[in-house]
Amino acid sequence: MNFIETDIKGLWVIEPRVFSDDRGYFMESFKKEEFEKHIGKVDFIQENESKSGFGVLRGLHYQKGELSQAKLVRVIKGEVLDVAVDLRKSSPTFGKHVSIVLSEDNKRQFYIPRGFAHGFLVLSNEAIFTYKVDNIYAPHAEASIAFDDKELNIEWSIDESKLVLSAKDKNGCAFIDADYYE
Repeated sequence: MNFIETDIKGLWVIEPRVFSDDRGYFMESFKKEEFEKHIGKVDFIQENESKSGFGVLRGLHYQKGELSQAKLVRVIKGEVLDVAVDLRKSSPTFGKHVSIVLSEDNKRQFYIPRGFAHGFLVLSNEAIFTYKVDNIYAPHAEASIAFDDKELNIEWSIDESKLVLSAKDKNGCAFIDADYYE
């Protein structure tokens, strides 16, 4: 696997080695020893999967305080624009974000540590998105930042009129009103 740290400390792109032939392909999608050698110890306790159609935007989500979650995300089918926003107040990149395309073709993964908001936009007709997390889901600790926050200035790459949003995501708070991490 190739581990590439992004411009924001703690955010990593992971490119697996893919072995292809006329039967298909094989790859190791996660290897604890190698992951910990490059990124550090993380104890993933759950894996989630979602299926969404074109234009579905999920995010920008995070859990507050001790219930924050680190995530290792990837796309099994389709293509998404994946975004992580730094909510760590003491970070030199506080309020900055990284956007990366994840797809079934590039097989990239994105590691997002605790202290970040996360979201993704489906660019293909359909996408199956999977992610490992290191903490339980706690609805009472969940928060959402507006996907179109002017201060964050995220380029989502499709016209806003084509976005499909949940009520929660339509009503996310402004970045300035979000809960930050110390």
